[in-house]
Amino acid sequence: MGGLVAGRTVGTAGVLEVLRGGGDMTARHVVLQLRLPRTLVALTAGACLGLAGLVLQAALRNPLAGPEVTGVTPGAVLGAVAATGLGLAGWESPAAVVVAACAGGFTGAGLLWLLAGRDRGDPERTAVHGVLVSAVLSGLTAMVLLVAPGELGSVVQWLVGSTEGRVWGHWRLLWPWAVVWSLAACALAAPLTLLRCGDEQAAAAGLRTGRARLAALVCAVALTAGAVSVVGALGFVGLLVPHLALALLGADLRRALPGAALLGAVVVGGADAGAQWLSRVLAGALDMDRLSIPAGALTTGVGAALLLIVARRGTEER
Repeated sequence: MGGLVAGRTVGTAGVLEVLRGGGDMTARHVVLQLRLPRTLVALTAGACLGLAGLVLQAALRNPLAGPEVTGVTPGAVLGAVAATGLGLAGWESPAAVVVAACAGGFTGAGLLWLLAGRDRGDPERTAVHGVLVSAVLSGLTAMVLLVAPGELGSVVQWLVGSTEGRVWGHWRLLWPWAVVWSLAACALAAPLTLLRCGDEQAAAAGLRTGRARLAALVCAVALTAGAVSVVGALGFVGLLVPHLALALLGADLRRALPGAALLGAVVVGGADAGAQWLSRVLAGALDMDRLSIPAGALTTGVGAALLLIVARRGTEER
């Protein structure tokens, strides 16, 4: 809940007073109408991305199968950007953005599914196809921005990922979506556990691997698209949070799936608070009235650094 006290208008004491039912009108407006919905959206979006990442990695048996590199996140971003460029949606119309992002996310996943073909059960080939699909979709997003350059200011937040300006309207749209698809994803713990063992072993245990993997992908896409439609592309959350969940909670997906959701919420909530604090520090150092660093810039920077550390350790161990 660091996002509640990260701003400079109302300090920690003022926030606590408002939460106890006190405070003046300005403090109550800042805390209850601006900071609280922003914090709740950040936590919920983080939970969606963390859970979606673990579902993808388990279903595809690939530790690098995050939403960012399987076409899901790039597709959702493309949907939101294209809808905005065409004037069908906007940052202030979250309902239309949810629809556009979901359509884009499912399109990206569908392209991966078709391109993988018979290699869907092969983790390495699926990862290669996922990177290819993500690159193509990112290129299409760049083309949309070139065609409609006037929309750059309104869509840049989707490209980087930001929780700024999130209000109760975004929260009311996100939380029912997140609850439904999170419960559906957690209900797939047993099939996902079998899929992690390999298609042959899963089929021998009586699991219809094609249907199970498709159901898992639908849940992962829906969770990712819902988060992206509200906060944009928060880099590396869906890729690295699952590894942290498995390291802390073990391989039992009955615990790891809810744990990934919780850790994703903590990571994005912490990134949001950290971005606000860093914005204040840099604004003071640069003598600027206001500076806003998006939370996505923080998750991407920290995530990339952690990924490099993990990759280097893996190389040294070999």
